[in-house]
Amino acid sequence: MPEHPEALPLSGITVVSVEQAVAAPFATRQLADLGARVIKVERPGGGDFARRYDTSVHGESSYFVWLNRSKESLTLDLKAEDGRRILEKLLARADVFVQNLAPGAATRMGLGAQELTERFPSLIPCSISGYGATGPWAERKAYDLLVQCQTGLVSLTGSPEEPARVGISIADIAAGMYAYSGILTALLARATTGVARAVEVSLFEALAEWMGQPAYYTRFGGGQPPRAGTQHATIAPYGAYPCTDGKDVLFSIQNEREWAALCERFLDAPALVDDPRFASGPARVAHRDELNEIVAERFAASDSAGVMKALDETGIANAGVNDIEDFLAHPVLAARGRWRDVPIPGGVAVPALVPPADLAGVTARMGAVPAVGDHTETVLAELGYTPAEIQALRADRVL
Repeated sequence: MPEHPEALPLSGITVVSVEQAVAAPFATRQLADLGARVIKVERPGGGDFARRYDTSVHGESSYFVWLNRSKESLTLDLKAEDGRRILEKLLARADVFVQNLAPGAATRMGLGAQELTERFPSLIPCSISGYGATGPWAERKAYDLLVQCQTGLVSLTGSPEEPARVGISIADIAAGMYAYSGILTALLARATTGVARAVEVSLFEALAEWMGQPAYYTRFGGGQPPRAGTQHATIAPYGAYPCTDGKDVLFSIQNEREWAALCERFLDAPALVDDPRFASGPARVAHRDELNEIVAERFAASDSAGVMKALDETGIANAGVNDIEDFLAHPVLAARGRWRDVPIPGGVAVPALVPPADLAGVTARMGAVPAVGDHTETVLAELGYTPAEIQALRADRVL
């Protein structure tokens, strides 16, 4: 049975987030799933602009549905004095404040980390920026694909003939995950030391951390890893090959024991084990084209099911190259109960994946995705505003 919200690990923690797009909403959704109360501050009218990225989920944006379950939506015009006053009241009660506003906007509104720490000593401010709050690019706008380009990721992705973007918002996701772990660390530090420490994460530096291996390879190896499509740039054989039924199967050789098993049992060519062209990992990479011809010939003799069965019997890791429909129907997700229905605006529910980190005895909250301003009256009433005052704020377009 799902646990009651008060039993969740972050029950009692209040997060106020002036957030938009992907990075900050991804971080706060993790907190909400674990029981934190997340009050999402949106622009009156349209709200978070990610609501309008597409309309594929029963009229709602696929991005917004993915990133904003279990949250409360409060609309506020933060350019209005009354709007900022409401935000101040919320921050006085909050444990965490998250923002990923445009460069310099938070500071101009008095929401910079240093100022907030001075006014609210127990508040943990978390800022997510493109290139950091200081430095020569502090005022520069940054979006996911721009950061993929700046970190060199795009130069590694794609075919030898053409670079390509990663197909998901990987810089935003990296930053959101570091913001999430940074906030959890700051909450633990506050609980053990009494000191609330600000958290700062940039998209660029988050993705830069993920570029560590190719960075070392390039700095000390004499050149960067080549683009190789579904082939691994620095390990061979490691890649996808077509089978007779048109489906590609990817497999990986990680060590010399697996290489010998592949040659003897799958390729039926034991002499290749000690062939000087393939006798070591670097040698196999250097003679990748010759090796690929041998592997491709074997794959062309069977359909994908036969290839995967033979690789399984040989003890070689492999996987069919799925499309998204295959992923949605994946037997592991079904058998392990990883889908749960989540309500979205309009009175329908859609399946959502359970958060990947399972805590023993804890069931993630996974509440509804809010419509714009769904909780405005509730939140303001908690702050002491009367219905007449709320109506007046609406008339003044503060809400």
